[in-house]
Amino acid sequence: MNSERDPDFAGIEKRIRDNVGRQGFMGHVGAELSELARGACTLEVGRRPELLQQHGLFHGGVTAFLVDNATTIAAATWRGQPALTAEYKLNLLSPASGERLICRARVIKPGKQVAVVAADVFCVIDGIEKHTATALASIAMLTRDVPAGITSPA
Repeated sequence: MNSERDPDFAGIEKRIRDNVGRQGFMGHVGAELSELARGACTLEVGRRPELLQQHGLFHGGVTAFLVDNATTIAAATWRGQPALTAEYKLNLLSPASGERLICRARVIKPGKQVAVVAADVFCVIDGIEKHTATALASIAMLTRDVPAGITSPA
């Protein structure tokens, strides 16, 4: 935990780690929250057949999921506000192969209503990181907790 360096962050970190632990899709994909600090988040996922496309590469949807989740988590660390993805632009730079994907997100511009967050995704091949994707996200910062089971107005 990074609370030793930033004692005010301890409560935020615990709440975020607890919330991430309740995300069913994180477990489904097998992703893990490996690093968390104020304004930063790192998510990782190991290679599994279910995460690959027909050529044996990580599916682009796995990269997109990591970017979506890591940028939102990074934004939430800034002030401890709940957050939701508003939009992101993802550039796939090279095929994602190897044994692991790592997504590192960092807040570029915090905001009370919208935060701008950048993310880079790397695949690990024989212990060497290869840059495979980069993204820029706008994250909506919420003023209250989002109730579970929000229903659509339609």
